Formats: sequence, structure tokens, C-alpha cells
Amino acid sequence: MNRWEGLDEFVAVAECGQFTAAAERLGLSPSQVSRQVARLEERLQSRLFYRSTRSVVLTEAGQLFLQHCQRLQDAREEALRAISDLGSEPKGLLRMTCAVAYGERFIVPLVNDFMARHPQLRVEIELTNHQLDLLHEGLDLAIRLGRLQDSRLMATRLAPREMYLCAAPRYLQRYGRPHSLSELARHNCLIGSSDHWSFAENGREAQIRVQGNWRCNSGQAVLDAALRGFGLCQLPDYYVLEHLRSGSLVSLLDQHRPPNTAVWALYPQQRHLSPKVRQLIDALRSGLGSCKEYAGAT
Repeated sequence: MNRWEGLDEFVAVAECGQFTAAAERLGLSPSQVSRQVARLEERLQSRLFYRSTRSVVLTEAGQLFLQHCQRLQDAREEALRAISDLGSEPKGLLRMTCAVAYGERFIVPLVNDFMARHPQLRVEIELTNHQLDLLHEGLDLAIRLGRLQDSRLMATRLAPREMYLCAAPRYLQRYGRPHSLSELARHNCLIGSSDHWSFAENGREAQIRVQGNWRCNSGQAVLDAALRGFGLCQLPDYYVLEHLRSGSLVSLLDQHRPPNTAVWALYPQQRHLSPKVRQLIDALRSGLGSCKEYAGAT
């Protein structure tokens, strides 16, 4: 005997509240549905419904069993969709968001490459430094930097993100090189979106408030000011690695470099991603992994 027999009939009756309506949904006769449910109750040795001439009502055991059966149905459909989508072409509309500077520099070019390979896809990209609510805005995907906060979303790591404290040689020649975190107070710090910088201290992450005569909420602008010798900066690897290799910037207090964060793809909680979202995430991970700006990052 098939242990799965009667599950679909049971769920249909529970959701419709009637054997007749359940039979219509399944394309069966009411007697077939009633017979399958009765056999299921016999195998379980438990009554699942209280029956009357007008309706059926779940018993306590039926309510518990319904939750498990619905999850089983979802998992079965999930498995079928996963296999059918393996070779599916990304198509339709995909709406996503990303921070402005990072999106312009890295994400949009990779999305454009992806669209060139999949002409049936349409993409809307909202570049903003405000974190949009994916569920409220109807977005399929968000690219976020650093540490995550929204527990309602699923996350996939796309690339590392390591922070560096840097300065130009001309600044260090004039003002000296800091050798401890306490010495930061004596230096001009180029402040971006936050005046609290992260460092590792005694095995823990520490937040230190810094001060300076320059501030701008653009990483590229902070980098330009640092290269001109205006002060110290703390920026992600993809801004500074090229300049560290060329010697136009010098890495400082490496022993206090904060723990790595990451670049993340976030999407609404669901077990099965559509082909367009899943394949774009794979393309972004591969593309960011091959970016020369990330070479040497860990």
C-alpha cells in the first residue's frame, strides 16, 4: 500500500471544508475522495475530521497532520520546480537595488553582461544609499555591503569585504605614522558615511570615534582626498588595493584590521529561487570573484 495515498485528498477536504468541493478541485468523485480519506484515517488509526451533513471540521489530530501535509506538498512542488528550472532561460522582469557607488562600479556592469546573454530578461535597478524594504517595494534582489540586519531575508555571500586604514606617503612624512589606536586622536581622519571606525582590539571588534576637517558620504571622494594627502581613511579593499600595490597609499595598523565582512545578495525568504534571480546571483558571485579590484582580498 502506498503510504502517500490520501494525503492530497485530505488536504483538499481540509482546505475546502467539504468533500464535494475537494472532489471538484482534484477532478475526482466525492466517493473517491471520501474513500481515500477513510483509508488514510484507518492507516493512521486516528480520526482527522468531525463529519456532519453540511460540512467537515478538523479534529485536533487533523489540524496537526494538515500542517505537516501542507509542508510535504510544498516540498514536492519545490522539488519538481527545481528540476524543471535547471535549464530554464531567465526572462521577465527582475527588480533589484544596490548602493549607488558600489552599484555603478561593480554591479551594474555585471548585470549588463548578464542581460546581454539573456535578451528575454528585463531589469529595473534602483541605486540608492537608503536600504529599501524588499517586501514592501516588490523587489526581487538587493545587494548589501557589510553586516546584515534584516532577518526576514535570505542572504548569499557574493564576495569578501575587508577594511583598510590607509594614508598617502606625503601625509605620513608630514604627520607621522600611528602605531596604536590611541594615536588616531592626533590625526586628521577623512570621514565618510560614519565617524565611527571599526578595529580589532584584544580579540574583539571595537568602534572608535574619529575626527577630522573633511567629510563626504562617497567612498570615491574619500579615496581622492586620501591620495592627495589630506589625512587617514578607512575604506573597503576594492577602493584601495590597487593603490596599496602601487605605493600611493600605505596600510596602517594592520594588526587592528577589523574582521572581514562581505558583499551579500539578499532576497525574500523562499526555498526556491526563480531562474532569473538564481542565475543572476551566480553571475554576480563569479564576476566579483574575477574583479581585479578584489585580487588579494581574503
